[in-house]
Amino acid sequence: MARAAGCPFDPPPALRAKQEEGPLAKVRLWDGSTPWLVTRYAEQRALLADPRVSADITQPGYPSPAPINGSSTISFILMDDPEHARLRRMVTAPFTIKRVRAMRPAVEKIVDELIDDMLAGPKPVDLVEAFALPMPSLVICELLGVPYSDHDFFQDNSKTIIKRDATPEQRATAFGHLAGYLDNLLGEKLTDPGDDMLSQLTERIKNGELSRQEAAQMGVLLLIAGHETTANMIALGTLALLEHPDQLALLRDTDDEKLVTSAVEELLRYLHITHNGRRRVALEDIEIAGQLIRAGDGMIMANDIGNRDPDVFPDPDRLDIQRDARHHVAFGFGVHQCLGQPLARLELQIVYSTLYRRIPTLRLATDLEKIPFKHDGSVYGVYELPVTW
Repeated sequence: MARAAGCPFDPPPALRAKQEEGPLAKVRLWDGSTPWLVTRYAEQRALLADPRVSADITQPGYPSPAPINGSSTISFILMDDPEHARLRRMVTAPFTIKRVRAMRPAVEKIVDELIDDMLAGPKPVDLVEAFALPMPSLVICELLGVPYSDHDFFQDNSKTIIKRDATPEQRATAFGHLAGYLDNLLGEKLTDPGDDMLSQLTERIKNGELSRQEAAQMGVLLLIAGHETTANMIALGTLALLEHPDQLALLRDTDDEKLVTSAVEELLRYLHITHNGRRRVALEDIEIAGQLIRAGDGMIMANDIGNRDPDVFPDPDRLDIQRDARHHVAFGFGVHQCLGQPLARLELQIVYSTLYRRIPTLRLATDLEKIPFKHDGSVYGVYELPVTW
């Protein structure tokens, strides 16, 4: 659902009204189907953890946000166990907390070098282009073994895939471009492996555990998820802090790692940039909150409004970086919760603890009303963020 024009950080009023009416309500989708909209935190967590609930996009009743064009874009996040677990296990190792912590010096170096470049260049500058987009792109390219020099190609195709008004054909074409690109890289790494995730996947291919097509599809998913979501959180989080100078001052002036961690969790809760909801379908009848969800009924977990549930987060529309927001649902819940969340957290902690300390006078170089927000995609953010200092 699109954001209200005057409230760029808040869920739309219609979604809030649904939440006030109750935890579940029937809604009508583009194809005439009427899935359940789940608006409250407790019911979202319960259903996301329920084995009677399926993430399989091919199940009858699955509430797809757009027409499905074949099965070429289906990844393991749209599958159920055991197939989901089999494929997911193959890419979990680089995202373990221990492995991610070891990446901290490399990520800090990337952040500092991008800030150096900003400070040495002209101003004002577009923070999205100069910092928010290249920072996670450089990190995920290093992790996967993708040449960063190809960033224009994969960023342009990623934007098409997540754009809400792109046609199924446009999405399929963009996905095909990326899958072909990743397949070529896998081919190179089959003969000349390196120390990266794609090279590790080629070992799975050689052992017969994974097809080359499955590996390429995994690469597409990780490449898109690894830069689009974090880039939008960096830019939108910076804008939210600039619009809340008291919170920005707390974060900028602290050397308390716990406060930095708390700030990241609160910004994830407060902003929650994925707006299609987590979509599921019931495999069996489920009774919850006084309602009967029948087998075959679709469900949409509106996590953005779930993160604003006043029963869980008092005064939910207030940004408070000292709040304990660790239990938010920005990364989902249950077996399908975001694989890359340790890396996303690390990147955001480094960015939010470094950018404003190194550029303490950072400020908007335009009016809030003139900033172009992404109302046309499944990942919310800003197209550009002019800043100066």
